[in-house]
Amino acid sequence: QMMKFAWDNYKQYALGKNELRPLTKNGHIGNMFGGLRGATVVDALDTLYIMELEEEFQEAKKWVEKSLDLNVNGEASLFEVNIRYIGGLLAAYYLTGEEVFKSKALELGEKLLPAFNTPTGIPRGSLLSPCSGMSWSWGWASAGSSILAEFGTLHLEFLHLSELSGNPVFAEKASTSQLVLNRVEKPQGLYPNFLSPVTGSWVQHHVSIGGLGDSFYEYLIKSWLMSDKKDSEAKKMYDDALQAIEKHLVKKSAGGLTYIAEWRGGILDHKMGHLACFSGGMIALGAEHAGEERKQHYMDLAAEITNTCHESYARSDTKLGPEAFRFDAGTEAMATRLSERYYILRPEVVESYMYMWRLTHEPKYRQWGWEVVKALEKHCRVEAGFSGIRDVYTTTPSHDNMQQSFFLAETLKYLYLLFCEDDVLSLEDWVFNTEAHPLPVNHTNFQA
Repeated sequence: QMMKFAWDNYKQYALGKNELRPLTKNGHIGNMFGGLRGATVVDALDTLYIMELEEEFQEAKKWVEKSLDLNVNGEASLFEVNIRYIGGLLAAYYLTGEEVFKSKALELGEKLLPAFNTPTGIPRGSLLSPCSGMSWSWGWASAGSSILAEFGTLHLEFLHLSELSGNPVFAEKASTSQLVLNRVEKPQGLYPNFLSPVTGSWVQHHVSIGGLGDSFYEYLIKSWLMSDKKDSEAKKMYDDALQAIEKHLVKKSAGGLTYIAEWRGGILDHKMGHLACFSGGMIALGAEHAGEERKQHYMDLAAEITNTCHESYARSDTKLGPEAFRFDAGTEAMATRLSERYYILRPEVVESYMYMWRLTHEPKYRQWGWEVVKALEKHCRVEAGFSGIRDVYTTTPSHDNMQQSFFLAETLKYLYLLFCEDDVLSLEDWVFNTEAHPLPVNHTNFQA
């Protein structure tokens, strides 16, 4: 019902724009996707299909067929276009077998290739579409560097592009990043967030499992799972990275909460971003495949981190979690800065609940998920859709007037899967990309 409400309002007021602005009842285009449009349509396709919202799925499919124009100009984020558009189109294709999704995904994939024209093969973060061959690093990224989470979050989609097209170039491009990262010297075994695409060396030593780093780690374990456990290099990189994270970043607060701090040149910053809350689910997923003696250890760690993320929700007045929360000066699992008190309909916490439920079947994860459903309905539902809120610590929240496309792709999908039978998109057969788009586990042994 929430998905239908979010979709119907998007369709009514913003169809073809990237997101719905639910308060003003109009569309928002933004500048993340270059000239591409319809981010919410593409992000919502697989969720509509899985939820058996047949009529709504057909509306979305029709828009993709008739109106998704890929010959556009503008500065686009390689990362965002890949995870939302390519991921969304690939998932829709694998779920339905409809050729239109496959051909659009492959056409768009071709347009992303110029970003990889760098001395190291590590792509730059942003490119000018279509096919101008121009790409550059984000102005805000330190010294022209590429960002770990961005170039490290291409592998799943690009392997499928190669498999579907028969063209190895996509898989080769994505594998280059893995090779460069494998070779480069890592401080304390950790992966900093900024790497130069020119020299292939780190630009500054900031390490985070939240924004700028997050999905790189997720794609290591998922690349291994998607390869039907054949990509042993990705698995080793994941195991080593997790060991270093546990050694240097995992801390316990005075109140007994386990969290993952950020690392700045050896100095710890005792904060955790909402984005880092996916890691409970990731560690649980990896624990399934750790050696017997480590399996329980990692399941416990996953449960502790997920519990801490739940506490960041439970300790707020709205029962929704802030963008970042801290563990310093007597504060635990709460935002201390005004600029970190907002909630923009993010999925990471419910994502971890879904994995923890599937892997342990402990009823509390469904209970926690239901708390989120009630809080979303109470504080984020407005007359014409769902909106993020500016302060989770007040029960009369001010809305930000944005229904993010990932709310339909991820937040509502993970909540739905939390209450489904385990065989709906079973974890044995599907791997979710970082935008929650399901891609099939490759039982046919395609290798780059």
